[in-house]
Amino acid sequence: TLLGLIMALLTRSPGVLGLALLMIVVGLFGAVFSMAAARISANSRPDAAMLPPEALQAIRDKALAKAKDQSAQAKAKASQADPFSNQVS
Repeated sequence: TLLGLIMALLTRSPGVLGLALLMIVVGLFGAVFSMAAARISANSRPDAAMLPPEALQAIRDKALAKAKDQSAQAKAKASQADPFSNQVS
């Protein structure tokens, strides 16, 4: 990026100026992505702190069982509150 800037300021040739501007754009593009990568890696968890797939599946299964249990309890409460809800008119 810096070399491209120096070339762009010192040259009198349109071809070299175009090359220098291209170098500047590519350099800035790379700088932005390297800063983004550094920020992402600074905020990410290390691999050792992540749960293995088996533990994640166990958590999903437990949450699914809990949701089914809660829906069954809600249906039981609804049927107790309105005993005539199952009758067909």
